Amino acid sequence: MSETAVTQLSHYVTAGAFLLAFVFGAVANSSNFCTMGAVSDWVNMGDTGRMRMWLLAIAVAIIGSNALALAGIVDLSKSIYTGSNFTWLSYLVGGLLFGVGMTLGSGCGSKTLIRIGGGNLKSLVVYVFLGIAAYMTLRGLFGAFRVGVLEKAAFALPAGQDLPALLAAATAIGKPAWTAILTIVVGGGIIACVYASADFRARPDYTLGGVVTGLVVTGGWYVSGVLGHVAEDPNTLQEAFIATNTGRMESFSFVSPMAYTIEYLMLWTDKSKIVTYGIASGLGVIAGSATYALASGSFRWEGFRDAEDTANHVVGGIFMGFGGITALGCTVGQGISGFSTLALGSILTFVAIVAGSAATMKYQYWRMTREA
Repeated sequence: MSETAVTQLSHYVTAGAFLLAFVFGAVANSSNFCTMGAVSDWVNMGDTGRMRMWLLAIAVAIIGSNALALAGIVDLSKSIYTGSNFTWLSYLVGGLLFGVGMTLGSGCGSKTLIRIGGGNLKSLVVYVFLGIAAYMTLRGLFGAFRVGVLEKAAFALPAGQDLPALLAAATAIGKPAWTAILTIVVGGGIIACVYASADFRARPDYTLGGVVTGLVVTGGWYVSGVLGHVAEDPNTLQEAFIATNTGRMESFSFVSPMAYTIEYLMLWTDKSKIVTYGIASGLGVIAGSATYALASGSFRWEGFRDAEDTANHVVGGIFMGFGGITALGCTVGQGISGFSTLALGSILTFVAIVAGSAATMKYQYWRMTREA
């Protein structure tokens, strides 16, 4: 394949990422899809509606993504989530800090983009601090601690850390069979639990938000893993996934793309920098959310209430930037895209994020009642 063809292919990949993200941004705004809000509703009010919507998105992503894998269309082992190096401390610390950060910052990475599209200037500040902290964790000051301390606590899983591979290595049953079994059991089990609630069944917007989000993640694997796949890159003569920052197959995640978007804007005249899958997806969420907000009349400019509100959002952005990179993803990156690969690290990160967010909310409530 020629370099010209690869360049053209990268345009298809980024266009596909933008369109899928546009749909997600519009639907997430209309259905009020928010992972931080899901934890808040559950912890503070006992309302599990939005948590079930998040779980439905995970289930749909598991079924859709693994259906593609079983059909031989994509190879999920070529993502960053299923590697053999199990950095358990990074997943725990990164997930916990991300959960704390998204509570302080009024939403996770995806919600930050959605709120920017709706006119929220607070989320624009969160975006900047999240992106800078993420870049510092990738290549700067925070990265030294991440690599030198957190990633040292790890052990190898030679078969990979996805559950089908782990079970295949421990039994006489092959990985494809375990993939099918776990897809049915885990994906189907989650859907059954979700729809066990009559309140959830009465909210078609929650079903729409969950199903569309799961399908968007599935579509993301297809765009990156099929449209963007090159068996032999003309420059390296090796297999490549075009227009991704990781060089691996990607679906949606919203922490490192913020860092790379800021880098791209700062180095605009550097012709080696290109719009990647992640950058296009972030812009797509903002555009989709803004389109819905303007069309529905819900677009509103919103600023900070006071200095404490400002500080909370700044700190929240920093925690999310560090935590999201350290844990290899956010509530969408690890919580849905990673979870769809049935990776053990993604499941651990999901639990840590929920725990970090819930603990922060409990602390905020305790502080509020104490001051009252």
